[in-house]
Order: sequence, then C-alpha cells, then structure tokens
Amino acid sequence: MSVTELHGDRAPDSPATPPDAARPPRRPAPLTALLTRLHFYAGVLVAPFLLVAALTGLAYTITPQLDAALYGDKLTVTAVGGQPRPLADQIAAARAAHPDGTLTSVQPGAGERTTQVVFAQEDLGDRQHTVYVDPYTAEVAGQLTTWFGSTPATTWLDDLHRNLHLGDVGRHYSEIAASWLWVLALGGVVLWWRRRAAGRARARHLLVPDLSAGRGVRRTRGWHATTGVWLTVGLLFLAATGLTWSRYAGANFGAGLDALRAGTPEISTALDGAPPATGGGEHKHGATATAPAADPATYDRVLGAARAAGLSGPVEIAPAAQDGAAWTVAQTDDTWPVAYDRVAVDPAGGTVTARSDFTDWPLLAKLSKLGIQAHMGRLLGPVNQVLLAALALGLLCVIVWGYRMWWQRRPTRADRRAPLGAPPARGAWRGTPWWALLVGVPMVAALGWALPWFGGTLLGFLVVDALAGLLARRRRSVPVSPAPAGS
Repeated sequence: MSVTELHGDRAPDSPATPPDAARPPRRPAPLTALLTRLHFYAGVLVAPFLLVAALTGLAYTITPQLDAALYGDKLTVTAVGGQPRPLADQIAAARAAHPDGTLTSVQPGAGERTTQVVFAQEDLGDRQHTVYVDPYTAEVAGQLTTWFGSTPATTWLDDLHRNLHLGDVGRHYSEIAASWLWVLALGGVVLWWRRRAAGRARARHLLVPDLSAGRGVRRTRGWHATTGVWLTVGLLFLAATGLTWSRYAGANFGAGLDALRAGTPEISTALDGAPPATGGGEHKHGATATAPAADPATYDRVLGAARAAGLSGPVEIAPAAQDGAAWTVAQTDDTWPVAYDRVAVDPAGGTVTARSDFTDWPLLAKLSKLGIQAHMGRLLGPVNQVLLAALALGLLCVIVWGYRMWWQRRPTRADRRAPLGAPPARGAWRGTPWWALLVGVPMVAALGWALPWFGGTLLGFLVVDALAGLLARRRRSVPVSPAPAGS
C-alpha cells in the first residue's frame, strides 16, 4: 500500500474530485447552531424595537443644543452682572408673575444661568410650572411648563424615546429593546468569534471587515459583525442602564438594591434626631412634595448655610413637605466630576442638621447614578453626546445590514424562489450536551424572571417555533394519494 493510499489522499493519476464532494459542508456545533437560530429570530423580530429606540435616542442626543436654540432667552441671562440679588427678591418676582401653585423648589442662578423657581399645580399632573428669573436684576425672563427641570422640547423627545407618547403601554417597546439588546450583542460576538476559530475568518477580521470578499452576503456579514464587535461595550452599557429605568425590570432592579441596602441613601429631614429613612433603588427626577408657604427670606438663610457647609456649584433648594422639618439643599452638577452632596438645614436657625455626601453612597448606587447620567448624555458633556450619537448610528447600520443579509440569503432559483432567506435549521437543542442544558435552562429562567419582557418574548419565540415545526412535520407526513388509473 502506498503512502498516498494510507493517508487517503488522491493519487496523482486519480480523477479530479469536485471541491464540494471532497469537503462536505461543516455542521455547526449544537451550541453554535442553537445560538445562531436564537440570534436570527431575535434579530428579525426585535430589531424593529431597536430601530425605533436608536432613532429616538439619536434625536435625544441634541437636546442641550435644542434647548439653547429654543429657550436660550429663558435659560440664560442677557448680560452677566455683579452680585446676584437676594433669592427673596427673585422669588417675589416669580410669584408676582405666576401667583398660582405651590413653590416646590428653587435653583439659584449663577454665571449665565437664570434662577429657576418651580411651582406645582394639580392641573399639571406630573408636570411643573417653572419661572426663570435673571439673578442680577430680579426680572422674569420667561415661563415654561417643565418636567422635573426638563424643557418642553426635551420632555417631548424623552417621552418619545421612553414610550412613544403612549404612556405605560408604550414603555413596553423600550423595555423589550433593552432586554434583548445585550443578548443580540453578546450572541453576535460569540458567533463571530467561533466563526474565526473555525478557520472561516482571519483574526484581524474580528475588528476589520473583510474587504476582499465579493459582493453578497459574505461582505454584508463582515460589516454587520465587525461593526457589532466595535459597538458591543457601548450597547451593553445602554442595555444595562436602560433596564434600570424600565417598568418591570427596573422595579426588580430597585427591589434588589433595597435588599442589598445599596440604593440611594435618604437624608433625614427630622429636627428631633430621628434616623433617616431606608434608601431605595427608585430613580427620581426631583422632589414632588408640596410644601407650605414659607417666607422668601428663608431661602437665602438656607442657601447661606449650605454654602458654608461646602456645597458649591449649582444646587436645588427644596422646602420641607410639612412644618417642623428641615429643608434640603442638593448639588445638581451632572457633568464629570459630578457633585451630588446634600445637606438638611433647619430653616429657623440656619444650621445644618444632616448631611449625605456622594462619596459615602454605596458602590451600586454610585454606578447606577453615573450610568443613568451617561445614558442621558449629561455626564461627559458634548463628548458624551457624540459617543451616544455614534452608538445610535452604528446600531442603525448593524440592523440594516442584518436585514440585508436576510434578503441576500433568499433562494433565487426558479424552482426554489422565496421572498426572504430561510431561518437556520431547527432541532439544535437536541444535540446540546446535557450539562449545558442543566446549567443553561435555570439560568435563562432566572433571567426571564428578572427581565420579564425578555422571558415572555423568548417563551413566545419557542412556542411559535415549536408550532411551526409541528405543522411542517405534519405536512411532510401526509400521504400523497396515487393518481387514478388511466389518468
């Protein structure tokens, strides 16, 4: 027996073998096949939610510039003067311009910023009425209906991104998008890595698309995958921070912070030395308590005590919700390095009765707060806006390329023509190792409980896929009646 025959190679004089016959198509590993099918279905069915979230999020990134263009005459002063007028004078001017409602907070102006005097009104629901006052002249610069500090334009875009202006029902769309975004991102990276490990793509093509590939699905897949790899960290960040504000997953997140005592700590406003209330994981845009009428001069006294205690920069003064309690003054500087220290001040004596510094917050509370500010484009200023816009544009490209691959994979032969590409073959889970199922099923169940919209839609995918497979098997098993004799 020759060496050639021993190794199974073709002898020099043997007939040529077609490449397809010599190298049968590679069957993917069960886990890869299962992940491929999940990635395909989630991409096709969830991508519309992600598309809307990316478009609305992209629009939201320009809100600082939009506010400056639309409301610059209210948010900023005409000319920076010398020493600001007392808050009592500014509040009196705001009250004269808007005599209705209950004063709930004051944000003193400084530099180019006007003072914001906020009033709550029952007919506005969760909105407030904000009067903007020039701190140097105590003249009213304008008034707006706001949502915890957000202008009407920003509020409109925020509602569009969160719920498409459909209220609680619309919030489901954004929660579905955030619940699946991390699954699609990580799943795509794993699939692309395994493809490279299997020898079908060079290592550098993990981060650089294969430009040598001809037109068609291969080139589209290269752009889809490599762009997704570059975006992965940012997409995981958006998914995690978005879920903390979602309706159901966000409630579970808040409950988890409470259980771990890792929520934002409350500051005690009691004047009798009572301990502060337990912290909570719920995220709030601002205080909503309605306070009794107070002497405007008290705001100057409370602000002076807070400044003496070291609270610099922009702050918000909130009067007590009832008599006999301390007022709170909180720093509101969202730009890094952030300033979120708070003090409670006795309005009568002007003494600090309690303090809560950002450095003392639990780690999870700090990460949650910073993550939300970065998600909203505030933490790093214009750089933050550019990064969010790049993520949104990149995600839009990945989605378009994904649908394009679906179109390019469609059969085009005359006897097999189809409008779209077929999904990956089902049944991969039957070849999955038992240990993977033993670990994976409880883990997925736990994730489905923590992220209800992920678990619900995943269950829906499985049910629909199982029914489709059952119908397909039934059609194949129906016997074909023989043609009548003589036909």
